[in-house]
Amino acid sequence: MAVKKKFYVVWKGKNPGIYENWEACKLQIAGVKGAQYMSFSSHEKAKEAFNGPYEAYKGKKKKEPGLSAADLLKIGDPTMHSISVDAASSGNPGVMEYQGVDTKTKKRLFKQGPFPEGTNNIGEFLAIVHGLAYLKERRSDRVIYTDSRTAISWVRKKHCNTKLQPNANNEALFDLIKRAVTWLKENSYNTPIVKWETAAWGEIPADFGRK
Repeated sequence: MAVKKKFYVVWKGKNPGIYENWEACKLQIAGVKGAQYMSFSSHEKAKEAFNGPYEAYKGKKKKEPGLSAADLLKIGDPTMHSISVDAASSGNPGVMEYQGVDTKTKKRLFKQGPFPEGTNNIGEFLAIVHGLAYLKERRSDRVIYTDSRTAISWVRKKHCNTKLQPNANNEALFDLIKRAVTWLKENSYNTPIVKWETAAWGEIPADFGRK
């Protein structure tokens, strides 16, 4: 599955240089007063930046899309004691499916579809509810990650607020929606549903890799 790789330049830190992951970069800036560092979307851009002064890039977010290293430090890392859910739809509406995976290992825990007619928002909603039921059944205290604010809102309201109209092609899907809404109304849960920070962490591990 597609993951947006980032490169981290450390101008001022324990060992200035270019690092290929946030964990390595963080080790170089931890405890260093006035550390200078920033993230870039390619090794070429990172190399060019490292060969220049930090001041030339500081505060110029428009030159490099995404979050700065300072933003990344504030956001922190995702917890690996979690599952990640995502959906994919070929068209809107279109053929849709969703899945849940172990965030750390990417092992698939559940998958539904493809359904012949659905939307990405419906898939994201169903994926979260499926994840909640999955974790409750196993008495797990893991977190659920999703990259859909819309789906989080629908789950909290216990309502699938889709504009898609029921018909013969999506009958099975609407039956699943009905079951999901019923589950939400009849069950309590303590599972945190957390927004996956795509800009900081790359694509969610459950991503189908079709972007």
